[in-house]
Amino acid sequence: MQHERTGSLSGLTENEAKEFHGVFLMSFIGFTVVAIIAHALAWMWRPWG
Repeated sequence: MQHERTGSLSGLTENEAKEFHGVFLMSFIGFTVVAIIAHALAWMWRPWG
């Protein structure tokens, strides 16, 4: 089965792009939350500033 390509820069179909965006967004949010928690813990351990 051949997929239709729309000529996008990424070469992904619209559905593939939406799926990738969802995974990317959730990963980015997860990383950001972990980073905020790590910074808060480091601040409580040894405040800077």
